[in-house]
Amino acid sequence: MLTITNLTKTYGRQVLLDNVSFSVGTGERIGLTGRNGSGKTTLFKLILGEEEPDSGDIRIPNGYTIRHLSQHIHFAGSSVLEEACLNLKATDDGRDETYKVKAILAGLGFSPGEFHRNPHHLSGGFQVRLNLVKILASEPNLLLLDEPTNYLDIVSVRWLTQFLRSWKDELILITHDRAFMNSVTTHTMGIHRQNIRKIAGSTEKLYQQILQDEEVYEKTRANDERKINEVEIFINRFRAQASRAKAVQSRVRMLEKKERRDKLTEMPDLDFSFNAAPFPGKLLVEADDVSFSFSEDTLPLIHAFGIAIKKNDRIGIIGKNGRGKTTLLNLFAGELLPRQGEIKYNQNLKLAYFGQTNVERLNPDKTVLEEVLDAHPMHSIGSARGICGSMMFDGDNALKKVAVLSGGEKSRVLIGKLLVSPANLILLDEPDNHLDAESIDSLVTAIDAFAGAVLFVTHSEMMLRAIATRLIVFDNGKISLFEGTYDDFLERIGWEDEKKITGTIGEKTKEPINKGTSRKDLRRVRANLIESRSKVLGPLQREIDELEKTITKLEELIEDNSQSLIRASNVGDRKAITSLSISIHSSKIEIERLFDDLDRLTAEHHRKSIEFEEQFNTLEQT
Repeated sequence: MLTITNLTKTYGRQVLLDNVSFSVGTGERIGLTGRNGSGKTTLFKLILGEEEPDSGDIRIPNGYTIRHLSQHIHFAGSSVLEEACLNLKATDDGRDETYKVKAILAGLGFSPGEFHRNPHHLSGGFQVRLNLVKILASEPNLLLLDEPTNYLDIVSVRWLTQFLRSWKDELILITHDRAFMNSVTTHTMGIHRQNIRKIAGSTEKLYQQILQDEEVYEKTRANDERKINEVEIFINRFRAQASRAKAVQSRVRMLEKKERRDKLTEMPDLDFSFNAAPFPGKLLVEADDVSFSFSEDTLPLIHAFGIAIKKNDRIGIIGKNGRGKTTLLNLFAGELLPRQGEIKYNQNLKLAYFGQTNVERLNPDKTVLEEVLDAHPMHSIGSARGICGSMMFDGDNALKKVAVLSGGEKSRVLIGKLLVSPANLILLDEPDNHLDAESIDSLVTAIDAFAGAVLFVTHSEMMLRAIATRLIVFDNGKISLFEGTYDDFLERIGWEDEKKITGTIGEKTKEPINKGTSRKDLRRVRANLIESRSKVLGPLQREIDELEKTITKLEELIEDNSQSLIRASNVGDRKAITSLSISIHSSKIEIERLFDDLDRLTAEHHRKSIEFEEQFNTLEQT
């Protein structure tokens, strides 16, 4: 178990972590949340020994292995498969575990023909994927993943989700994709106001708890300030009266002992809306029989594709990397011309484009404000500063040079440039890639409210589910239009590669099925497995549900009692204060006990789920 106690880390005057403590329990999969720049990656570096804390203690047991996803590339193997096997654990009986590595390679998008390629000849994205394969195959005690989905396509993300759900050891995950995090983790740990809070459950549960605590804090602080002001008025009023000297001195001593609570500063959020240009017609753009390739000698990325884009469309463009998604956006933006077919633009079309390569077009020597003004030179400095403020570049931050900005900050500059001019069609190429979860929420809200059409490329299933009403799908070597939501697509069609990938990781079932078994017998075995799974997991899940309900009720009771405690404090009802304080304390102790039970049952449910999953996988491969 990893244990961190009283850890503090600062950079100059900036405090990232202030006396934080937490531990990683056996089998816990923890999602680490926090704003960009809050210290998540720094915490990983501290755990790995790449940074030194200012104070505090990090305890790692002897023989406890830790692996992390590094963006730094260093390969020693002569082939992809050899490199992927370098950290593979040796088994006691000398079994060949290469099949595990091959399954992971296939799941993360490597075809069997690429297993023998030189890893140095891979693209940058696939080199990072290979690093991910290596650490997954090494099966460390603690796995640290910092934005593992950044270089993955949507199919690989879906595979990784299933893989990490079956991870038997410990895991800490940083990701901007909240849906991915919630689907993988058992606990959430947030860095908030230089402190760390960890709970069992999802990100939503953590954020609700933080909001509740801060509301109680602010009410208590306001109540304390009112009482302090009353005491100060008394002191100032009667300071000169000798008959009140004892009472005055008593109150002075009380104030000296009283610790004042600082008012919580407001956390900055993206707060913006796209500027919709009016559009009187129905169709913004029509593409007819469009084909494109980068040369006449290569197969077309896009072949005979057609679509009519309506003024309120929300169209998600999905598929594996390198299949033509960004190319299609560039065609609609007019940055590329089709080799065949035609794209017709309505005369009232006003288009705005957020592209990944547009970050490279930012001038490193210009300020954020200058970049926003460049997008629309006739815009006033005042309104441009307002847009900078909505992108969290308020005051002097708007005068920062582009050269010193992080990837997420540059993405916010691009969004700011998008807001300057009115548009009725917005093209977005992976806009969520460098934004934190809170900023992505603001972006989704702005897209949802936009009175125009939006085409967007993303690998985030959360974004697709939140806003997409139509899909352009790159899959199985072709491009097609799907009329419906992302869940409709998964239910009715699904990803071709998911049908092909059957590899899974885990020990082979203790009772292997004979490959000569008849289909009838296989169906019978499968039915028995389903029945056994229901009998084993059903009662466990019901216990877990009951515990969660009880914990929720106790948390609600604490909230009610906390409000009552504030009211009792305001009127000085000592009896009520004592009774409510005891009740709150008892409820918190009971919640801690219930969480211990919940952790135990969740771990047991997870372990047994994996056992059944491995048996089903073995059955399917028979």
